Amino acid sequence: MSYSPASAPASPRPVALVTGGAVRIGRAISLRLAQEGYDIALHVRRPGPAAEATAAEIVGLGGRVVVLPAELAEAEAVDALIPAAVAALGKLSLLVNNASEFQPDTLETLDLARWERHMAANLRAPVQLARAFAAQLPEGARGGVVNIIDQRVLKPTPAYFSYSVAKEALWSATRMMAQALAPRVRVNAVGPGPTLANGRQDDSAFARQSASVLLGRGPQPEEIADAVAYLARAASVTGQMIAVDGGQHLAWRTPDVEED
Repeated sequence: MSYSPASAPASPRPVALVTGGAVRIGRAISLRLAQEGYDIALHVRRPGPAAEATAAEIVGLGGRVVVLPAELAEAEAVDALIPAAVAALGKLSLLVNNASEFQPDTLETLDLARWERHMAANLRAPVQLARAFAAQLPEGARGGVVNIIDQRVLKPTPAYFSYSVAKEALWSATRMMAQALAPRVRVNAVGPGPTLANGRQDDSAFARQSASVLLGRGPQPEEIADAVAYLARAASVTGQMIAVDGGQHLAWRTPDVEED
């Protein structure tokens, strides 16, 4: 479903695809990019009120938006995503791989289905999308990819084993894609720390986790979006990750996830 402001802009706006762009950190990224002048291809796992609300906010900021449902664990759905975005809004100049699978397991408890789902959604899909993004760029054009990873790639932990391995691999892929796609595409990453409580945390557990980082608090979603906006325009930066985590990656005793 597409949404447009009442009056069209005088000149074409750049277009960004944000996966998982309707809720949580993804919502903050989508809105910040709309403020920066982007039209937004808003990927969601499934349509619903959250997608409609975020789309309405983007339109209120003067942007066009299309909502694109897709299951990123399915390769065929991923292959269809960028062509659908281009058909609706035009060629993309920015890709933000934000959507993520985040389920608990350990080396002892992991099962093949959960492992493969993490690898598909958190590694294969971002790489597929980055390759398709580069292929759709017009001749002579340049673009950017920003992968939302996790500060834990700088401080490995065996907790959330499948998730962590997939994010470590995406960090390696970020640097390799920065080499493979240069000079036309810059590929960077943001590594959030404790930003929002997950579905297995209560408020007190999340507050303890956030307070335990070096700066005494974790980031707000808007601070993650600030880092994405910077990397989107940082013409001389590629193959880098900004850890927006209150210093969590520097404190070896800091829990990555604390639950009751």
